[in-house]
Amino acid sequence: MAASSKPRTSRLSAAHRAALERNPWFTSIPRAQREALLGAAELLHVRRGTMVFRQGDPIHAAGGGFYGLVAGTIKISSLRQDGREAILAVLEPGNWFGEITLIDGSPRTHDATALETLDLLVVPPEAFAQLMRDGVFANAMAAMLAARVRMLYGLAEDATLRSLRARVAHRLLVLARGDATQSVQLRHDLRLPQEALAMMLGVTRQTLSKELNALAGEGVVALGYGRIELLSLDALQRLVSTG
Repeated sequence: MAASSKPRTSRLSAAHRAALERNPWFTSIPRAQREALLGAAELLHVRRGTMVFRQGDPIHAAGGGFYGLVAGTIKISSLRQDGREAILAVLEPGNWFGEITLIDGSPRTHDATALETLDLLVVPPEAFAQLMRDGVFANAMAAMLAARVRMLYGLAEDATLRSLRARVAHRLLVLARGDATQSVQLRHDLRLPQEALAMMLGVTRQTLSKELNALAGEGVVALGYGRIELLSLDALQRLVSTG
């Protein structure tokens, strides 16, 4: 990543801090640990299309660390040898990510790609290790990992037990909370190409289109170019509950 990004020496802007404070995980951390985390980070400007990290990168790869996204969006994905891509998440401002490799020392599990220009906080591995010596911060990281495991269990349940219609409904509700952010506030307007949603669900664009059109016909969603409007969150929740 270092070749396509440059450090900024300026302090975090009010907009950057507002983005971080929209994340329930970050605001749950006591102020002293929040400021220690921010104080250990370097603010980088990253160009669109840059690979923040690649699957298989080691812990000490150039520019590596624990990341906090304060502007822009990042795609977390995996590419198979046959060229097929699976999108696991689209990260929005306020999200922190990249902790797994720093905790277990193993290579990166997925690719992280800038979908647009980013402002990105990077906490180097050595600084992250120092932060983890604080029991309060370490407990916060454990809570983050527990939330990720819960989400993964939900996705595994979708794949094995739920119908495709229910899987679509569940993913739309997850996205309504900001995907990985899982904000307490739901939003009704999702800015997301249907092709990206299909990659998240592991289905073809045509299969997803059929399901979305059926939901639109029932008045549950409205479809537009690059966007999906959620008209009835209750109806989506009922689909998830009945499976």
